Amino acid sequence: MKTAIALIALMLHPLAATAADLSRAADNFYTSDEVSVQKVSFRNQYQMVVAGNLFIPNGLDRSAQHAAIVVGHPMGAVKEQSSNLYATKLAEQGFVTLAIDLSFWGESAGQPRNAVAPDIYTEDFSAAVDFLRSQSFVDKDRVGALGICGSGSFVISAAKIDPRIRAIATVSMYDMGAANRSGLRNAVSVEDRKAVIAAAAAQRDVEFAGGEIAHTGGTVHTLEADTHPIQREFYDFYRTPRGEFTPAGSSPQVTTRPTLTSNVKFMNFYPFADIETISPRPMLFITGDAAHSREFSEAAYRLAGEPKELVVVEGAGHVDLYDRTALIPWGTLENFFKSRLD
Repeated sequence: MKTAIALIALMLHPLAATAADLSRAADNFYTSDEVSVQKVSFRNQYQMVVAGNLFIPNGLDRSAQHAAIVVGHPMGAVKEQSSNLYATKLAEQGFVTLAIDLSFWGESAGQPRNAVAPDIYTEDFSAAVDFLRSQSFVDKDRVGALGICGSGSFVISAAKIDPRIRAIATVSMYDMGAANRSGLRNAVSVEDRKAVIAAAAAQRDVEFAGGEIAHTGGTVHTLEADTHPIQREFYDFYRTPRGEFTPAGSSPQVTTRPTLTSNVKFMNFYPFADIETISPRPMLFITGDAAHSREFSEAAYRLAGEPKELVVVEGAGHVDLYDRTALIPWGTLENFFKSRLD
């Protein structure tokens, strides 16, 4: 019988096939001759350095002002996984885009590494808006945001309290609060949840006494005969050349894996509370018809005010929309941001 921790691990950052599945034009590390990339950094309001990649269309008229989009990576990932791809593709369509590493992940500041801090993740999006609005070639009133997987819930959290984010899109969104409290389709019981909280509390005592930091969830490093299909799906991205990326100074053993003691902070994270107050700013929710996370996009869509749109991609699973360029509805995203950031 699985422990509660194992159940939540299975729900959050699972695994896939032994050889990378590059079907349907999977191209996580896509680059474009039409776009220039510049490493940038800036501070959030907690005075933590946030790292990002700024994508600028070649030939952009810097004497004019243009629409810009912040792009956030999946929970536990880094900007080189999925968000750079989206930022590049949107920059090809004329947008200035900024793919960021959330605090405690990738090249951004924060100790311990891989810590869960929803409030700071939310602040990182607003800090990215600060940065973009400071650029002379960005129109301060035409800044949007896109969140992939867990960042979908963080960008909603940011938009609720930052009206400068004028248009909000999510792809394969995870409500990281609900996923931890209840799991997929409410598979995690209250007793399971209490067991997870108790384990995290016990680990705090260990670490306070000088013990090693423990990690939870994340993507496994080997596949077994009984590996769950959702876990296999994540494995095929995070543990194969399709999407595997280990930031400098990080250990491959802990990539995608949050710290055990901090992960329980998601229990207090309710990104969809008051989501209707984002209206009349527009929201776009993109999910796959076969995505295990589809319930989160549908829940957000039901609760959101107008204008809003839910796009269900035929034949797409959750991770498919990270990088399968033949499935991702690029035209939908382009039209949404061009029409809503006009």
